Amino acid sequence: MISFTELGKGSELTVHKNVTGKQVPQGIPLTIGAGETVTVTQALGDTLTLDIGSRLVRIETEDLENLGVEAPEQLGTNQALSLENQVWNVLKQSYDPEIPVNIVELGLIYDLRVSTLIDGRTHVHIDMTLTAPGCGMGPIMARDIQEKINALPEVDQADIQMVFDPPWDASRMTEEARLEAGLF
Repeated sequence: MISFTELGKGSELTVHKNVTGKQVPQGIPLTIGAGETVTVTQALGDTLTLDIGSRLVRIETEDLENLGVEAPEQLGTNQALSLENQVWNVLKQSYDPEIPVNIVELGLIYDLRVSTLIDGRTHVHIDMTLTAPGCGMGPIMARDIQEKINALPEVDQADIQMVFDPPWDASRMTEEARLEAGLF
């Protein structure tokens, strides 16, 4: 098994067992057969983006073993931080599958609210956009983020709302993100 942290852009892997990922940006399933050789284009957060014959495919953490890759250690949350800061840290570990920049630095998070409901439960609401409104990866990314936030001990319910007004543009990216994406 190869450690996730050893992978980088251009690393080649041979698929150990059939694995199904999501084509980027369509978000539709694609099965990669055992024995196929694939190239890593991105190994960030806890997912891989692979190049398979000029098609990009995102592989989830739970499927890494089929590629002979050890899943990365789950990042612990610092309980000393406020819940809002814990949520921001989760978001900073979520990456666009095509752009090697986390979704916070990309400027995809428009709003984050933590509130206590009448019954005392804690609710997290996030307004999020996409770099392209028709991106099929949006629902997949939103589901992943929602699951990670719901896993925080203090969170009872999280919801992610996709918003497209105002439309996203590169001016929302941090300077570091623009440098990483080659926009300077």
